[in-house]
Amino acid sequence: MIRTLVFILLASCPGSILAAEQIKLSIWDRGIKLTSPTDEDLFAYLWFYEWNMFDAVREGEHTGGTSDWKWGLVSTGTFASTKGDWFSLSATAVEDGAELLLKVTNRSNRSWPDIASIIPCFNPGFDDPGKTDAITNPHFLDDNHDHTYFYGEDGFDLLAGEAPREIHFNEVWLPAIESWDKKRDDGQFVWYHKWPTSKRNAHRGLLVRESEDRSQTMAIVWEDFLTAQGHNPWKCMHLSIRVGPLEPGQSKSVRGKLYLFEGTKKDLSKKLKKDFPKLF
Repeated sequence: MIRTLVFILLASCPGSILAAEQIKLSIWDRGIKLTSPTDEDLFAYLWFYEWNMFDAVREGEHTGGTSDWKWGLVSTGTFASTKGDWFSLSATAVEDGAELLLKVTNRSNRSWPDIASIIPCFNPGFDDPGKTDAITNPHFLDDNHDHTYFYGEDGFDLLAGEAPREIHFNEVWLPAIESWDKKRDDGQFVWYHKWPTSKRNAHRGLLVRESEDRSQTMAIVWEDFLTAQGHNPWKCMHLSIRVGPLEPGQSKSVRGKLYLFEGTKKDLSKKLKKDFPKLF
């Protein structure tokens, strides 16, 4: 009876011993870091956020984001949050990653279109630690481009195709994307030189990377997305969040999740069906 009572008390207390079973969150200079509670070599970083697309936040086809947000972190490392004048973002640690909730408000005096999107950066660290306090995780670099997947027409599909950094558009929003008035004279998007358009479209908001020995997995999911792209110089995984359409003063919430666990993409499939049953 006493053991049962102690267990109930521990399970109901935030920051209890049970928190040791959860991913540990910490702050770094561009966002948050996730670390396994059982393996310090299993970690990844989220930079919120790097890019704007299609008139989101700032007017323009493609504009830069920032990381100038102050993050708050509870002492147990199980919850982190940040906010700006137009958004709030929370990360709640769970056993296999961190659950995300983003709320965005259009603070401009113009309408944001259906395809307005922002791009956070999920990555295993950077090649040049001198530019940041992040440490590179060699297990997730995927230099040969054969361990990173987006979700295509038939499920998991290698991210790299004819060009390793090509961008995969959400097939649902292709008409709006293709009708966008492109700014380049050759009819291509302004980012085409670095992110050429893939012929393979994305069907779910998911990017997955297995470790070199395929024993560990990191992934990012957003319920509402526009693009999937990666393999940039910082070994990034770029999954955009569709934040449009929004009229001035309107708000929108989007749920997401970061995954970091011992297991394969096959194990991830089971988790996705449980966590996002309407999508997977």
